[in-house]
Amino acid sequence: MFSTGVMVLLILLIVIEVLTINVIRQHFYDRSWMSYYFIMTVNAVMSIWLWVLWIKITSFTGIYDQPENISAITGFHGMLCMVVMPRAILILFHYSGILIRRKSEGGYSTILTKTGMIIAALLFVVISAGSLFGRFNFVTEYQEVKIKGLKKDLEGLRIVHISDIHLTSFYHQQNKLEEVMKKINELKPDILVNTGDFITIGWRESGRSDSILSLPSARYGKFAIMGNHDFGTYHPYFTEAEMENNVLIMNRFIASAGYKVLNDEFAMVNIGNARIAMIGVKTKGSFPHIIHGNLKKATERIYGADLRILLAHDPNQWDEEVAGKTNIDLTLSGHTHGMQIGILTKKLKWSPAVFFYPRWNGLYSEGTQYLAVNRGLGVLGMPFRIWMPPEITVITLRNDHN
Repeated sequence: MFSTGVMVLLILLIVIEVLTINVIRQHFYDRSWMSYYFIMTVNAVMSIWLWVLWIKITSFTGIYDQPENISAITGFHGMLCMVVMPRAILILFHYSGILIRRKSEGGYSTILTKTGMIIAALLFVVISAGSLFGRFNFVTEYQEVKIKGLKKDLEGLRIVHISDIHLTSFYHQQNKLEEVMKKINELKPDILVNTGDFITIGWRESGRSDSILSLPSARYGKFAIMGNHDFGTYHPYFTEAEMENNVLIMNRFIASAGYKVLNDEFAMVNIGNARIAMIGVKTKGSFPHIIHGNLKKATERIYGADLRILLAHDPNQWDEEVAGKTNIDLTLSGHTHGMQIGILTKKLKWSPAVFFYPRWNGLYSEGTQYLAVNRGLGVLGMPFRIWMPPEITVITLRNDHN
């Protein structure tokens, strides 16, 4: 049996379905048969797609975190935004027109209905574009970080930073994942960093993707941390024992892709006469109750490091524990996705992510300390990115002579 929430959603979907057909019939039937049948056909195709996903999700009998289930759920969320939301807007405008005209000449307001149609169509087109193209429009961002007293052997060091792959984002597009991994390799990183969230719900999503994730190589090593999703936090049926098992499996999976996994610990990288401390902290919990890893434990035995680089999944940890409180030179984070929607131009950068993460994307600094926040490669919740493309970050270290 369905839960109360699912039943309410089912009834709401059916009501919207019926009302949408009625709006189309009222507005087009007596005006243009060609337009009427065309729009009814498009509407029917969208309905079939929506209900196929509904049946697929509600009839699924496998294990919850299998990739086909998570992919279907994400796809359904996308259809709610791409199809159901525009329909609801159209219905709202059309029936508002009926209420306005009820006390006068009756019928409905053609202007309001047409306005609703235009808004609904624009929303449909924008979300469709974000799903088909925006989510795979991988952009390489270049940043320079100037460090005072940087050792000569570290001058020009190239760090490639990726984050938030959420592997089910590529469930039906493994070729896209392979494409972006090859693109990373072509950047010839000295150090490759992944700041977590390889999965969304549970370890079964990872499948055999480790062979693809292992495609990029890095001259001095690959380092990764586990994001909050990697701990199985969002799995609705995991017991404590299963969550612990999820952590073990994910550690092995990430390691099998060639990464050194840093769990509240550090690893030293020797480059000529210079030493870099690569520090990594775990991130657990679910928003808004994110639990940061033990930074003190991760750093307490570091001696003789010429440069300290921290991998921390949540950028908010930088303000809370790093900036002005430690001697960490550069912190790398992800987690925000830029909310997968916003505005990114040379002159204007904005996303609703700013309300939750003041430092949501790009390079920030306080004194001599830096934070670089990556928008991620995958998607979460919704299968689209609207003016917020997935990101590969290339950070080049330079000596600050000032």
